[in-house]
Amino acid sequence: MNDTQKSAKSKTGGSKSYEGFTEEERDAMKERAKELKAEGRRTAEKADGESEVLAKIAELPEPDRAMAERIHAIVTASAPELSPKTWYGMPAYAKDGKIICFFQSAAKFKSRYATLGFNDAANLDEGAMWPTSFALMELTSADEARIGALVKKAVQ
Repeated sequence: MNDTQKSAKSKTGGSKSYEGFTEEERDAMKERAKELKAEGRRTAEKADGESEVLAKIAELPEPDRAMAERIHAIVTASAPELSPKTWYGMPAYAKDGKIICFFQSAAKFKSRYATLGFNDAANLDEGAMWPTSFALMELTSADEARIGALVKKAVQ
């Protein structure tokens, strides 16, 4: 390499170096690859996504499991047109093949709270800025009512 060529390696300038994906992120990507592979094998008959979601919820540790069970009940009651399916190994709910909302357990990514998230296909627009995910520590009846309203709005 002559003096005018630059090395392909770049330096970030900071003391931190990129270590790659965490083990949890790699596991989530593997789960998504399995899901995509399974979707590719499916025939015209729709696979039973609800049993897959319920199986994933059953694998969760408490208190995430109880919270995911309640969210599943709220979502399916508030928007029966949504199809339960797994997404990156998490319970999710889709409309016309697009994920509208999903539950991410605190334990999966060693977070201090679980998350209820909404993707861009959800109709939650409010002006130029609105929340797309919510931290969940527990579910009160007021929280459950708010989640139900958000899910209904998301599928309009």
